[in-house]
Amino acid sequence: MPIPRKPDQSVVTTCAYCGVGCGFKAEMFDGRVVRMIPWKEGKANHGHSCVKGRFAFDYYRHPDRVTAPMVRASIDQPWREVTWDEAFTHAASELKRIQAQYGRGSVGAVSSSRCTNEEIFLMQKFARVALRNNNIDNCSRICHSPTQFGLSATLGAGAASQHFDSILQADVILVVGANPTEGHPVFGSMMKRRIRQGAKLIVLDPRRTETVESPHCRADVHLALKPGTNVAVLNSVAHVVVREKLYDEAFIRSRCHWKEFEQWMAFVGDHRYSPEVVGPEAGLAPEDIRCAARLYASGPRSTIYYGLGVTEHSQGSTGVMCLGNLALACGMIGREGVGVNPLRGQGNVQGGSCLGSWPHMFSGYRFVTDDSVRASFEQDWGLALDPEPGLRITNMFDAALAGTFKAIYIQGEDPVQSDPNQNHIMAAMRNMECVIVQDLFLTETAKFAHIFLPGSSSLEKNGTFTNAERRVSMVRKLTAPLAGLEDWEITVGMINAMGYPLRYDDASQVLDEVARLSPAYQGMSFALIDRVGSVQWPCGPDAPEGTEVLHIKAFPRGKANFMLTGYVPTQERTDDRYPLLLTTGRILSQYNVGTQTRRTGNVAWYDEDVLEIHALDALARGIGEGDWASIASRYGSTRLRAKLSERVSPGVIYTTFHFAQSKVNAITSDLSDWATNCPEYKVTAVEVTKLQTSVRSEAGNPVAEEEQA
Repeated sequence: MPIPRKPDQSVVTTCAYCGVGCGFKAEMFDGRVVRMIPWKEGKANHGHSCVKGRFAFDYYRHPDRVTAPMVRASIDQPWREVTWDEAFTHAASELKRIQAQYGRGSVGAVSSSRCTNEEIFLMQKFARVALRNNNIDNCSRICHSPTQFGLSATLGAGAASQHFDSILQADVILVVGANPTEGHPVFGSMMKRRIRQGAKLIVLDPRRTETVESPHCRADVHLALKPGTNVAVLNSVAHVVVREKLYDEAFIRSRCHWKEFEQWMAFVGDHRYSPEVVGPEAGLAPEDIRCAARLYASGPRSTIYYGLGVTEHSQGSTGVMCLGNLALACGMIGREGVGVNPLRGQGNVQGGSCLGSWPHMFSGYRFVTDDSVRASFEQDWGLALDPEPGLRITNMFDAALAGTFKAIYIQGEDPVQSDPNQNHIMAAMRNMECVIVQDLFLTETAKFAHIFLPGSSSLEKNGTFTNAERRVSMVRKLTAPLAGLEDWEITVGMINAMGYPLRYDDASQVLDEVARLSPAYQGMSFALIDRVGSVQWPCGPDAPEGTEVLHIKAFPRGKANFMLTGYVPTQERTDDRYPLLLTTGRILSQYNVGTQTRRTGNVAWYDEDVLEIHALDALARGIGEGDWASIASRYGSTRLRAKLSERVSPGVIYTTFHFAQSKVNAITSDLSDWATNCPEYKVTAVEVTKLQTSVRSEAGNPVAEEEQA
């Protein structure tokens, strides 16, 4: 359809891709979205956008969309379309049957960061009032669960301390395990703007990313550390701070526990964390570590931004605590231009964390084991709730293989493609008697489903998203759901079918319930957000229009904590058989596992995952530019096209994970963070072997065969 010169309608909404949460004015013609125009009044993006939010919107009308509920008795059988009522009745019957046979804890649910706050809240409510257990988790488990744990342990709140605009007052910017230029490009552009104005940049990343060096942006210090050595390097930075007395004693005495600081100072001040010891192990020059420490501590306003390169490790939570410790030691908390800030990868992954989709916490990060907290929900919901924490998503899959977990309801997630050790996940899926998938398309996970509930895109619903800076913004319906129901309505239908009577007239009433039960959201409402544009939690009597900067006068627990962060090397080691280390990341034009962006024109920029390999490693294996290569680990293997690159160091290879056929997670391990079970995606020992293309598949794609000597 040709794009009209003049739309007949426009609606302001929020982008559902990365955690920046850009505001857009969606332009409509004849009921169809034809343009997405960056909204100049958007407080997260100020009229800027990236190629995903700007152009990758037409997936919602892709021919692959499923628009009717479907069921089948076995994953080997074809799908059969049914009505919504039939789907709800059948799903509830199966869940009840399984619970009667195997026990109340044999079923669980997973919510999605592609859904709204209201839909996430209802999914955790479904688990607690319909399934009557706490077996509920969300995709933050496999990305930023260490953020919630690590920042709560140190600062008392598991979220960003600053608003995005705060970076424009920073003198030193420390980026750890993130590539905002590609992963969060609108924020990355703001960061570059500040660097052009004179701010200094320190980057800790194994790869020479676009953030390290690109036009108008070059890091003053780049610590290209060996994957898996984050904690050692961050402790070494702290070692320099305490040994050279670069810490802010006045801040520590007034805002932290001094005795804890003394214990921490003795710990990181030990010789084992000196740059001369850590540097060789991490592949770094000791003087570069010292330079980074001095630059950060000198400020006077230094800020930290970090990503999955910190969290997706066996010591992910420890790495986050290292960042909290460093900011506290240097007094870089509680004012503009400083802080510790996770760069969330999905549009509402912060909401997934806030709204209670955890097996051990209700909304607002309050524990299910707390009698008074649980009583407030019991009074509102009118029934007794399970006081025992439930299963994490990783535990659900393990229990499925053990034969004790038999059914799962997955909303908007694709664990077969996104979760680690793909073979393990697929085996767990096959072992379940009922898999319910709610999504837009027949994903890799839907191949194992018995019931498919067609979901609604972010363009087809009303609700709110919470972005990486705690900003709650409106998501507004642009067009009617192609399948007839918004996602929150589907979950309400499931809850009613399970026997718990529930009714909402619209999504605003769900946010009202969130506000009623969640202290940080207690002032939130659709009316308030409509009036002021967006609101950053906490929002309440003391901050009726929200809070931009946290920890200005005090921390949630009064004083902040220094945590001892011992370095424990990962169990994932290289050896003669697997001599290389694989790490993963994202590309600008594609999003997450590509379910949406692969079905848009953005594939013109990037249509396959490729393997970045250093020229020396490629030469040793006879691999040239564009050659097909086999990547094998202890857990599986896959095939990718090689791209010779100076962005990675010898011994390290890199790829993205946007395309299902790449099967990158077939080779990642199921090792995980010690505290949260966040998978260790960023460190996998592999070997790479050259392949030769000999035949072509029916689809016309090359089929690679291992080259014979």
